[in-house]
This record gives sequence, C-alpha cells and structure tokens, in this order.
Amino acid sequence: MDYTWHYDSPLGGITLASDGTALTGLWFDGQKYYGTVLGEKHEDRSLPVFEQAVEWLGIYFRGKAPDFTPPLSLKATAFRQAVWKILLTIPFGQTMTYGEIAQRIARQRGLRQMSARATGGAIGHNPISLIIPCHRVVGTNGRLTGYAGGLHRKQYLLALEGVSLPGIGRSDGPGVLPGDSPAAR
Repeated sequence: MDYTWHYDSPLGGITLASDGTALTGLWFDGQKYYGTVLGEKHEDRSLPVFEQAVEWLGIYFRGKAPDFTPPLSLKATAFRQAVWKILLTIPFGQTMTYGEIAQRIARQRGLRQMSARATGGAIGHNPISLIIPCHRVVGTNGRLTGYAGGLHRKQYLLALEGVSLPGIGRSDGPGVLPGDSPAAR
C-alpha cells in the first residue's frame, strides 16, 4: 500500500508519497511525471516519514539547508539511481551541469563519455524533487534549463538558495512568488 500526504509550499501544493517507512515521492501538484511511483491504490495518512519531510521542507523554504534527510526509497534502474545519488551530493546554494554529471557517471562506469541527454532524462524523472535536488542542475554556462516542476519554480528555488546565474542574478531571496503582485505583500 502507498500513502500520501499534502504540503502547502510557497510554490503551491506538494504531494508526498511513502511505502509506509520511507519517502518514495515528492512532487509539485501537477508537475511533469507527477505520481509515477504511486500504485493505483493509495491512502492519505499521517506517517512519521511525512512529519520528517514536512520538517525538512519547512527548514528549506525558510532559506536554510536542512541538516538531515528523511529516509528515501528509490525504485528505478541502476543508472537512474546512480544519477540521483550524484544529485544528493550537490550542496545547498551550488549547481552542477548536466555535462558534469554525465562525466561523473562515465568515470563510475569506466566509460570514456556518457550522454548528457541520457543523464538529463534520469534527472527529469527524479521522483523526490527538492530533497533530491534536481533543481540545482543547470545547462552549459549556468543556463537555466528544464525542470519538471516548471522553470519558474526552479528559478525561485535557486534564488532561495542564493545562487547567481545568468538571467537570475544573485539574490538575498526569491523575491516575488509566481502569481503574487508586489502590492499584495
């Protein structure tokens, strides 16, 4: 049985999924590949892992780097899991390019090179957004590129972490939320 829980973030609703013990999914409501790891039957239920994830999200959305990770369970190919493991090493406030990740995977597998496109596909199918920080992956020269949750969210998340990229600029915070007007603040 799969379980779900809902969290209201500054960027809209987030659905959390669990197998009862570990987190198996975390998606912005309506994002691309939403709910891909959920079985047909799932039940809304408060669980300790959801409480940990909500605590993590609260710290994160206050602009701080959480010092813990809730238990995660990833069911995917060895390739995707290897890519997601690299994502977990990208520190708060820093970025890595698709090409850099592809190079790391190639080295791990004893290959001369690996396709950045294949790596990008694995990143795009990350089922645990934010905690496995796929938003910290950028294109060549720091270009802002795809994000299953939407580029406006990726830009917000990177600004929240204080990342400076072409077209974003360095920020002390995310500024105006999508849909907000400065007058409403």
